[in-house]
Amino acid sequence: MAAALTRAALTLAVVVTSVFLLTASLPQDAAQVLAGRQADPARLAQLRAGLGLDRPLWERFGSWLAGLAHGDLGRSLVDGRPVGPLLAERLGASALIVVPAWVLSVVLGVAVALVVARRAAASAAVAAFAAVPEVVLVSGLVLVFATGLGWLPAVSLLPVGGSAWEEPAVLVLPISALALPSAAWLARAVRGPAADIMGRPFVVDAHLRGVPPARVLVRHVLPHLAGPVAQGAAVLAGALLAGTTVVESLLAYPGFGQLLATAVATRDVPVVQAVALVDAAVVLMVVLAADRIAKAGAR
Repeated sequence: MAAALTRAALTLAVVVTSVFLLTASLPQDAAQVLAGRQADPARLAQLRAGLGLDRPLWERFGSWLAGLAHGDLGRSLVDGRPVGPLLAERLGASALIVVPAWVLSVVLGVAVALVVARRAAASAAVAAFAAVPEVVLVSGLVLVFATGLGWLPAVSLLPVGGSAWEEPAVLVLPISALALPSAAWLARAVRGPAADIMGRPFVVDAHLRGVPPARVLVRHVLPHLAGPVAQGAAVLAGALLAGTTVVESLLAYPGFGQLLATAVATRDVPVVQAVALVDAAVVLMVVLAADRIAKAGAR
């Protein structure tokens, strides 16, 4: 366990360092974005000094790490707000779509995997659906359920000063856009192990003895499938959190992903760093948990 935690810490260090360097290498910085294209050099120099962007790269990164060691994620370069509360607010909004989408994708993915386990044609159709770009899927859902049928709002704007609980219909499209391709991906990933387990002698024997299919599934198939499902679900947790960037931006949902897209566009490095840190931490935590579940299932 100690070795796994050490590797996780090293991975986090690599992630935050890489993100900082990549963001710093982008054309323009926050001062240029705020000042606009027509700003004179004196104005740019003043803005850079005020934002601390005139300091060497290593010094800025060191200051961010020093603050992180004390639980301080810094302040936004755009509006000066503390990054921590801003992140918590947006993460809470994204949790309203990511958690239901994750649960739905795992349940639906496992169910589809069991159905198509020995059907090659159906498996190919599932794989094709998993490859559909999120932009295309979101556009299709909006065209069908918002524009065509009028059942759902075309954008997922939250009420001013309110929450999504006041208008839950705004959550349906983002949850669906996240869950459907994720379920297809998990079904494709779990199909092989499911087919293998369903062909094992103890499962075949249970069917021959007349054990009800539901009982065979619950007592013999699903327990042996727990490891692959847990590992796939762990990957999905990180992928869904990262996938919110496209879905939230397209549907105007004010969550974690939209915050990242805006921060990259405005070169708001402290916000980008914090989002990358949270993303990486979530992925590592669920992967470690999935590994323990897989090892427990293998015993």
